[in-house]
Amino acid sequence: MRSDLGHDPTPPAPLDAAALDLLFREARTQNKWQDRPVPDATLQQIYDILKWGPTSANCSPARFVFIRTKEGKERLRPALSSGNTEKTMTAPVTVIIAYDPHFYDHLPKLFPHADAKAWFTSNEGLARDTAFRNGTLQGAYLMIAARSLGLDVGGMSGFDNAKVDEAFFPWNGWKSNFLCNLGYGDPAGLYGRLPRLTFDEACRLE
Repeated sequence: MRSDLGHDPTPPAPLDAAALDLLFREARTQNKWQDRPVPDATLQQIYDILKWGPTSANCSPARFVFIRTKEGKERLRPALSSGNTEKTMTAPVTVIIAYDPHFYDHLPKLFPHADAKAWFTSNEGLARDTAFRNGTLQGAYLMIAARSLGLDVGGMSGFDNAKVDEAFFPWNGWKSNFLCNLGYGDPAGLYGRLPRLTFDEACRLE
């Protein structure tokens, strides 16, 4: 039965065990990649899924650069740490997850319910924190969306942000946050599964 607002009040069914394994429990951070391309159409699918993830006032500050050409990878190479160079250069796609410091220019479209742009133009610190926090959140959505489409991922923070921004964003002022390799992982590059904190170690019930 649907409510007067047109929403189905019945809670959705939880994901089954196989889906949870795909997204979280059996998923691994990849270091080695199969020589298998990722179609541009799949990259668009990833964005068309992740864009529905919630952000503050629907601000959607994240910006994504999908690098899948040799020329693009060579522009990225000087910014990479030594430990991240080979796996990035051989990945079918490397995504620069960035954010737009002036994300609020889009709020009249994205959040028309109020003059939300004024919240941020009058408070530089709030704008900066909102862009970084929500851009990071959208980067996580990207990783889950990619896994949901059968891709493997490898998120990274070992790079020089200033060099990336200079190479890719001199004209629009976007700021790089982290990188994520996408493709089909080669199990030969996996390390042993690392432990995680237990619920009691990481959580409190109040």
